[in-house]
Amino acid sequence: MRLILSALTKFILGIVLVAALLFLPAWTLDYTGAWLFLGLLFIPMLLMGIVMLFKAPDLLRRRLNGKEKQATQRGVVALSGLMFPAGFVVSALDHRFGWSTVPVWCVIVASVLFLGGYAMYAEVMRENAYLSRTVEVQDGQQVVSTGLYGVVRHPMYLSTLLMFLPLPLILGSFWGLVPFALYPVIIVIRILNEERVLTEGLCGYAEYKEKVRSRLIPFIW
Repeated sequence: MRLILSALTKFILGIVLVAALLFLPAWTLDYTGAWLFLGLLFIPMLLMGIVMLFKAPDLLRRRLNGKEKQATQRGVVALSGLMFPAGFVVSALDHRFGWSTVPVWCVIVASVLFLGGYAMYAEVMRENAYLSRTVEVQDGQQVVSTGLYGVVRHPMYLSTLLMFLPLPLILGSFWGLVPFALYPVIIVIRILNEERVLTEGLCGYAEYKEKVRSRLIPFIW
């Protein structure tokens, strides 16, 4: 029951926060892009949360814990905490004042990429029972090297790139892409620090890095 209450509380607060960051700067509820994004983000999130509650409650509990111990990762979280609100507000102001016009086909492509990234994210959570929101080595943790982890070392971060880089287009804004351009930099910093922690503390991770050479994008990096 405590887990359910914690998950529901964070879910509802997330909806309220994102809605406020979009509708208040837009100063209208007649914002199709915002409603579309809220649906694309929170409906799958609710379904995934229900599945995890019954099939992997420990994983859900770890996903709800966002307190980083690493100083570098706390900095990454802080940067993300600035980037996302800035991207939302700029996109909403763009809608309000009509700074740019995104074609419908761009919105559709961005929405498909977002859902594709979400599907990859769900598959990563299915493959990796140790997937925490924080960078740490857990008791009994083992290296996962199958499935998507056999292609790139950090498929979860690849999935978030697919989701969040085109996000402003879903909101109908080209200017919103400017704050979100910081996201790949944030991901690179997080990955480099995470790999140092895992190499030092997780048995077999150094060998895994030799086996799977690509960190994020196959054959590129």
